[in-house]
Amino acid sequence: MPDVLLVGGGIMSAHLGAMLKRLDPRLVIEVHEAAPDLAGESSDGWNNAGTGHAGLCELNYTPPPAVAGAPVDVAKAVEIFARFEQSRQFWSYAVANGLATRPAEWIRAVPHLSFVRGESSVAFLRARHAALVAHPFFRGMEFTTARNVLHGWAPLLVEGRAIEAIAATKAGAGTDVNFGELARRLLAWLGAQEGCRVFTGHRVTRLRRAERGWEIVVRETKSGESRPVRARFVFIGAGGGSIPLLRGAGLLVAHGLGAFPIAGQWLVCENPAVVARHFAKAYGPPPRDSGALGGPHLDVRHLHGKRVLLFGPFATWTTRFLHRAGRITDLPLSIRPDNLGALLRTGVHNQALVRFLVREACQGMDARLRALRAFYPEARAADWRLVDAGIRVQALKRADAGRLYFGTEVVTAPDGSLAALLGASPGASVSANIALQVIQACFPEKLRDGEGHARMKTMLPSFDTDLGQPSAAAAHMQRAAEVDEVLQLPRADGGL
Repeated sequence: MPDVLLVGGGIMSAHLGAMLKRLDPRLVIEVHEAAPDLAGESSDGWNNAGTGHAGLCELNYTPPPAVAGAPVDVAKAVEIFARFEQSRQFWSYAVANGLATRPAEWIRAVPHLSFVRGESSVAFLRARHAALVAHPFFRGMEFTTARNVLHGWAPLLVEGRAIEAIAATKAGAGTDVNFGELARRLLAWLGAQEGCRVFTGHRVTRLRRAERGWEIVVRETKSGESRPVRARFVFIGAGGGSIPLLRGAGLLVAHGLGAFPIAGQWLVCENPAVVARHFAKAYGPPPRDSGALGGPHLDVRHLHGKRVLLFGPFATWTTRFLHRAGRITDLPLSIRPDNLGALLRTGVHNQALVRFLVREACQGMDARLRALRAFYPEARAADWRLVDAGIRVQALKRADAGRLYFGTEVVTAPDGSLAALLGASPGASVSANIALQVIQACFPEKLRDGEGHARMKTMLPSFDTDLGQPSAAAAHMQRAAEVDEVLQLPRADGGL
């Protein structure tokens, strides 16, 4: 009987499993992944932007103020940066202790840019920069309206552009992360530990309360055979597959819970002559009516030993909850009398977003290329192809009364015997913090124990510190170079 059963073989289960095993080496842990290989859904390098989300370039974390001239609220960016720093701390611990080797194969230093066009957007970006650099996390961030400077940062954004007001900020300490590769390394380490096993091709089909923990039914996808498993604690980190399992577990939090999947697509360029001329992740403002889905971005990626460019993402329609292991019946079968009201209210309260998603899904290649040329004016159609990306499943709660909250959320059973993750971005980037949240909610005794507290402090030095406070943030940034060194992240500009 495992102490811990992790549903889903992606980045979240990888972090929680590795962290728990280091916190208490006696734990017996099993991982069950429905797909034939690990980290092939949203964690896979082709299915996400690979941005180490730290609030450096993502304009949706710092929305324009409602009143003209008011300061830009950067609290969310500060929060995201602090949470990403915990991931970097854990990753450096993982490298130093053999949990995830050869960091250059899954994390690289890549500048993060915010890029805007038009006088009003330039004024906003200037105000955003002023608000961010007042905090220790962002003091090295640069701002420019000079085309020659911006050309040096990202020539593709400038060449061939008509005369118009443009501006950008640059943070040199950004990262490009292959979360799928990182997850596979952590899970390979976990599976090699005493008392731990990692299964692929095993779909968890049912969860039911037991006298001590949970009774689980696992079906082997190749043979179709099912077998029972008992576990004291279950974590559901199955991406879009989490919501049906959470509903089936009978938790009060899942009553009335609906789900709406949004698939993504990328434009991809592999022409070496083009790829060699862009080395940044350049984010623009979110499109109007897109809610908090985030803005379009032109990204350099390092995938399977090859450097490519991605642009997007573009939303498209799907009824599947998972990219590969999903079924076209996922959405229809998820609709029940108790969640139908939540689905309808969400549609009524978010008509502008619904229209935006319909337009996105219906647009052709010409429209996608026009969006690309707003970033890269001289883009040639022959250099770009369209590929499918991951699927994010938005949880819809009755208590939210039709309002949408994009982000990530940990939900737990009252007795702490089960936890699940809902949501997407910033998702993988803050996976260490999410694992910490689960441990704090469901395994608090392991942190109260002196030995356990010390072990967690070694893995996450800031786990009991509020890095959002300027004094703590300043002290943390003085030690950030140590993490960079372990992760082999050179900073040519000496910081942000």
